[in-house]
Amino acid sequence: MRYIRYACIAVVAIALIAVALANRTIVELKVLPTELAGLFALNPSIELPLFLVIFGGVAAGLLIGFIWEWIREASIRSEAKKSDREKRRLEREVKRLKTEKHDTKDEVLALLDDAG
Repeated sequence: MRYIRYACIAVVAIALIAVALANRTIVELKVLPTELAGLFALNPSIELPLFLVIFGGVAAGLLIGFIWEWIREASIRSEAKKSDREKRRLEREVKRLKTEKHDTKDEVLALLDDAG
């Protein structure tokens, strides 16, 4: 199983290296379109290799997706914590009731009381 995982990682690494080598062209990344940049008298831009833009977009998408999913599951995690606390409380109560019931009586007599 470990070798299959290493093989998959190697295939993904080779694919990423191939994409990077095929997209080494320098591109200009602008924050605003040219028309809006003239309107605001602001035109920030940066020149990067195209593969960095591609990988950055993929990484940003993954990060946004992870954060979105974490926020979406907040209510599920909250409900799970609440039910876990309730379960522990009920277990403590059952344990307390069992010890309290049998403190003064013999177990056989306690069982007979339950049946009657």
